[in-house]
Amino acid sequence: MIKDHFRHAVTSGLPANSFENDSTQHVATKLLCGSALLQAGLTQLLSGTCFDVLTPTSNGLATSQRSTQSEPALYIVDATGSSEQAIEFIRDAKRQHPAARVMAIANQFDCQAVQSAVSAGVDSFCLATSAREVLIRILELTMLGERILPGSFVRTLLNQELAHSSTAEIIPLAERRPPDLKAQKLSPRETVILQSLMGGDANKVIARKLEITEATIKVHVKAILRKIGVANRTQAAMWATGNLRETGPSAGEFHEVRRLS
Repeated sequence: MIKDHFRHAVTSGLPANSFENDSTQHVATKLLCGSALLQAGLTQLLSGTCFDVLTPTSNGLATSQRSTQSEPALYIVDATGSSEQAIEFIRDAKRQHPAARVMAIANQFDCQAVQSAVSAGVDSFCLATSAREVLIRILELTMLGERILPGSFVRTLLNQELAHSSTAEIIPLAERRPPDLKAQKLSPRETVILQSLMGGDANKVIARKLEITEATIKVHVKAILRKIGVANRTQAAMWATGNLRETGPSAGEFHEVRRLS
């Protein structure tokens, strides 16, 4: 686990990474942890890197020993305990600093947890079993605008795709078109279906949710694949993870979409 690398972080003399090479670059980093032990461990792990952990003061402000920046550019959220608490941490962070990046740390991630976290504002994920080097690389890539998904989530999507391979909706290469976001926008129903694909739902499950036939769902899925320019359900779910957060309808709109269908 990450805490098992505390001593390694202090004694191993790890080579400097690309961010550490620039001594003038510091990323104001705020830890949102339900565990004091994890917070202390992460602070130790990030010591000597460009990720400058902000410490709270008695007046409620955050300060840094290496820079005058008090507003965080990066949040690291503890998702090892209560998922509800973690989601609340994330939402509070994004309300206060919408432009800040967010990375979640947990012992494991399932599809529902990833979907909920992405919807709340998480950019990347890191397993608590990861080595220090992995943690730092994920943070670096996150600050560069990349989204890092947990391997377990990707494997689940791939396994689901294999399970549905006999009936998967595949668009032949000759029929594929590059996505045109101006001319081809997802309808409310297609957006709801895409959100369900992101959660790993099968066609029959989606059909029950929308109270329509499974054959109709298949038609919609094929239309979705064409519009976003992907070949199969797995690629559609991965595309949605990075692009649907700002455009998808809220959960409260779901019943309205079904009523109008």
